[in-house]
Amino acid sequence: MSEPTPTTESPIDGEISTLGRCPEHFNIAELFLQRVRERPDSIAVREPSRGRWVDTTFAELDRKSDAIAAGLVGEGLEPGDRVSLFLHPGADLIATVYAIFKLGAVAVLIDPGMGRQSLLDCIQRIRPRALVGVPKAHVARTLFPKFFESVEIFVTAGRRLGWSGARLASFLEAGSGFEATDTHRDDEAAILFTSGSTGPPKGVVYTHAMFRAQAIALSRVYHFKPGEVDVACFPLFALIDTALGMTSVFPEMDPSRPGQCSPQQICRALEENRATTTFGSPAIWRRVVPYCLQNIRRFPDLRRVLIAGAPVPPSLVEDLHKVLGLEADVYTPYGATEALPVASLQGRELVGPLRKRTETGSGTCVGYPTPGTEVRVIRIVDEVIETWSDDLCLEAGETGEICVRGPAVTKQYKFDEAATARAKIHDPATGDTWHRMGDGGYFDAEGKLWFCGRVAHRVETAHGTLLPVPIENIYNTQARVFRSAVVGVGPRGEQEPVLIIEPPEGGFPRSPRQKKQMAGDILRIGGPHAEFADIKRVLFHRHFPVDPRHNAKIHREELARWAATELE
Repeated sequence: MSEPTPTTESPIDGEISTLGRCPEHFNIAELFLQRVRERPDSIAVREPSRGRWVDTTFAELDRKSDAIAAGLVGEGLEPGDRVSLFLHPGADLIATVYAIFKLGAVAVLIDPGMGRQSLLDCIQRIRPRALVGVPKAHVARTLFPKFFESVEIFVTAGRRLGWSGARLASFLEAGSGFEATDTHRDDEAAILFTSGSTGPPKGVVYTHAMFRAQAIALSRVYHFKPGEVDVACFPLFALIDTALGMTSVFPEMDPSRPGQCSPQQICRALEENRATTTFGSPAIWRRVVPYCLQNIRRFPDLRRVLIAGAPVPPSLVEDLHKVLGLEADVYTPYGATEALPVASLQGRELVGPLRKRTETGSGTCVGYPTPGTEVRVIRIVDEVIETWSDDLCLEAGETGEICVRGPAVTKQYKFDEAATARAKIHDPATGDTWHRMGDGGYFDAEGKLWFCGRVAHRVETAHGTLLPVPIENIYNTQARVFRSAVVGVGPRGEQEPVLIIEPPEGGFPRSPRQKKQMAGDILRIGGPHAEFADIKRVLFHRHFPVDPRHNAKIHREELARWAATELE
């Protein structure tokens, strides 16, 4: 088995070396095909199988995607058709997505961890014409046929258990070639569903040009090089790896439950493959870092660790530095399914002068806006804003809602005009679309962006409005606090802010007396900060409800309902 060794080649060159305008006719598969021409025998995907690693080169991945594209066309799939995918992370997933790109169809990617009913609702709403999935997905469509009424083409990855349709293996055995379809840069390439952590999941429309812009931005911000090795703890990031000529290593883990990952398996993937980069949620590193420190595990080959999905505490970054080489760093990209990357911060800044500000109520610094992305902070309003005006914008230091525009910023949600109207603002001066992130934040005097929590999670008391993250960052520094959440109980404008604490494992108070004493101790932490004086009550919760994608975003609406019941 050959090792995927990083090269010393210059950063991504040629077609995607600049943020120049995308050619009018462009297919995102062209970036992959360029890497195939440059690095045919290099490893594109490495995945675990029965205790060993199985490799797929760029040339083999290209042949796989050609065969799948030809097979889907043979089944009747046409450009523009939507294809719902439910495949395990690995070469088949990456090859199938690029096959769909090649034939000009639209890949629909829904996180199966969002829950059965939400998943079925998404499928019914998006009306795919084809379903390519593992047997479990086909069991679902036989048990709940009304949600799959639009599906005419069925492809099984694995054994068919009595249902109709083709097999993915048959496409691969046929091995047909395929020439990529000529697509327009603004044609739909994929629909990626949000995690649903702050409302119903929404289908975010990506065009070929948007994928290109995202690959460019990530390459420029993080200086990815062809030949690097990425342990893809967030599987969809592997699509970017492939476009940039990097090796994607899939660790042994359930991507729908990153917070339950095995630290041993993550370490194995990093060590055995001499990984140079990795991307994952804070929930992963909360498990992996303590294991590494306890077992003296180090990763000298890692150049960068990207952590995203929720605010990253400086203490976690500091501990991560202890297992990395001196030249490596941790990065905390800020963005969303609708826009990524928006801003980025180096970990050495977060654990340096910014740490005190973070832990004393300033919020979470997410860094400077990325090249090609324009970021503004506007006043908080709950209503639809149809037309952009610079009069909406706030000055540095003023907290409002973060808005972004740029070539990698998406413009609509599929079949959801109401959600599109709430989140998008048309700019008549430029014809661009601004995306409302739904996040509260502000710019400091140096131009760095600070995140303060979701606008929908603000607590409106009789004395003013509180955003949760600055307050929580103060309490999260304590050893008896695993994580915290500030929620509002009562009618808007007269809400009582309640602090909810999830203690670390084994630290839950065992009696009412212990709860009272621990609550008093915790409240005294916020005593010196006058703006937090309204918080007078503390509740303890054993396990916060969190999002399925990153296992890190707190479902605060659910916690607020629970708190209201507890206080009754």
